[in-house]
Amino acid sequence: MSYKFTKWLILIVPTLVVGVWEVVRHQFLMPYVSMELGNVLTPILLFAVSITLLYRWFAYLERMQEELQRERALKARLEQREQLARELHDGIAQSLFLLSVKVDRAERQQQTEGVASDWNELRKTIHEVNRYVREAISDLRIPPNTKEGDTEEASMLAIVRRIASEQQLTLRLDWQLEETDWPAKAKMELLSCLREAVINAAKHANVQDIGISASGDARDFVVKIADRGCGFAQEDASNPGRYGLRIMKERVNEMGWELIVADD
Repeated sequence: MSYKFTKWLILIVPTLVVGVWEVVRHQFLMPYVSMELGNVLTPILLFAVSITLLYRWFAYLERMQEELQRERALKARLEQREQLARELHDGIAQSLFLLSVKVDRAERQQQTEGVASDWNELRKTIHEVNRYVREAISDLRIPPNTKEGDTEEASMLAIVRRIASEQQLTLRLDWQLEETDWPAKAKMELLSCLREAVINAAKHANVQDIGISASGDARDFVVKIADRGCGFAQEDASNPGRYGLRIMKERVNEMGWELIVADD
């Protein structure tokens, strides 16, 4: 039943009911129902119709109005996020790329002049910042509402597969996580941690494949990322240069989750 059709029913049905009642009353019920009693029964009949039919239709209209408002709010959030992603891409990401080009140019110029200088640390920092900015852009483009993102493309499962594909890793996946009822922020934070873990494995562990298992629901869940990489020393996990691990810990602490990093 459409919104427009429901409005017309609400307008027409009371009029029809009263009209039919008056015709029936005057044509067939006059010998049995007095004029005074008929006048009393008319508002009672109208009230009964309003309770049984119009109340449901009004409730239906209210639900439709609420859904429309939610859709408008979601659309506005999506537009704001997309605009912010574009600004990040057109501003910071491109500026970082230009800075990287200038660093390469300055290094070549110094080499030409015979001046020895180590630009690797600066270049590494630029690349790290650029990577985090691009991750932020990717996070902003993740649908923020799981309910409206029930399509396969917008599911967390599909996004995890896409993350592994972007890093050119073979994915061993056991995804039993219930994706309904996830708040937008929790979904974004979990996917950001997964992305960081996958990127770290591809970058530092020299792996060709990675395993991801997930189970539970929005209130109680376990996600495990495992690789057959070269390993790392436990003290490296707290190294100040480990930006990825530090950011992951900050994310899970903010959400009240627990992060365990282990070298089995």
